[in-house]
Amino acid sequence: MIKFNYFKLFFLLPALLFSLSSCEALKYKKVSAKDYPPEPELRVKKNLEEGKAFRLMGKGEKKGGIFDFASSNPLWRASLDTINFLPLMSANYSGGIIISDWYSGNSESESIKITIRFLTNEIRADALEIKVFTKKCSIQANCAIIESNGEIVKELKKNILKKAVVYEKELKASNKKYLGKIR
Repeated sequence: MIKFNYFKLFFLLPALLFSLSSCEALKYKKVSAKDYPPEPELRVKKNLEEGKAFRLMGKGEKKGGIFDFASSNPLWRASLDTINFLPLMSANYSGGIIISDWYSGNSESESIKITIRFLTNEIRADALEIKVFTKKCSIQANCAIIESNGEIVKELKKNILKKAVVYEKELKASNKKYLGKIR
């Protein structure tokens, strides 16, 4: 039994080494000493900047994280302000989507639902994908849901973009450290 275990170890070890030798990470890469500074602190700093290393115990200056708040995105704020009369089913800033619930207003037989997807945070005409659904129900509760691609989508997009431009101008005026595009 003991000889059999040694035999397995003797057979598996070379097989493991052979399979690992084909890995790219273990291959020798020729590097020049000119590319790396001689001081260890500078080498560590360079590796951290290039993403080749990480720190376990934060040494040096402590920095806060970057937080993206929905209130700092003019396109998001403008979208919520434009459809503020609708009850919201879901508003997910990190997922980039706003979904309203069915809204009927004064009509009992017709209701509307709007979804807005954010394709980018830049204020552009192609930054939003707006879908408007209309549900028409008869007396017997037979409902038909139709996607509207007409004038209401164009008007919503136009109103959202107008408000977003105003919000971005206000943000630039109030923020002295404005660095350009909003993330």
